[in-house]
Amino acid sequence: MARIIGGVAGGRRLQTPRGRSTRPTSDRMREGLMSALGGALPGRAFLDLFAGSGAVGLEAASRGATPVHLVEREPAAVQAIRTNVAGLGMADVHVHAVSVSRFLSGTAIAFDVVFLDPPYADPVHDLLTVLVTGDWLADQAVVVVERSSRDLPLEWPDGLVGDRSRRYGDGTLWYGRRP
Repeated sequence: MARIIGGVAGGRRLQTPRGRSTRPTSDRMREGLMSALGGALPGRAFLDLFAGSGAVGLEAASRGATPVHLVEREPAAVQAIRTNVAGLGMADVHVHAVSVSRFLSGTAIAFDVVFLDPPYADPVHDLLTVLVTGDWLADQAVVVVERSSRDLPLEWPDGLVGDRSRRYGDGTLWYGRRP
């Protein structure tokens, strides 16, 4: 079972979906992500694509990100997210029970931080391109992609500049910025 690590909901446990349809981001990786983002979260719009249990986006909300949008299509994961949001009492967290491609075909909202954790086998370049060309990113937005540590280095599309990466066992976080 996952938990919120820091912020106003620090220590609170989160429900995670059963089965193999999601791959939870580890506590260690989430802590590393939040440390890397530092004090940049309060009042910043945060988008969590392929949200799973919602742990990453809820961690960001606990640390002051607002609004937070969680996008997940798997029914068991959506139920876990809704249970977690209700249990934490976070008012400015929005759950979208649709595929990422359907969400990104809607009206764009400029986000300050976007976290993507698609299935490791899925390519991400096209999704990153849609984020840039669809005006989903605010000026100076940070985009973080979780990928398998066995993958080749992430190729960023035009409009995003790779910043750094950090490995956490089987997974690596790739950080990019909109200039």
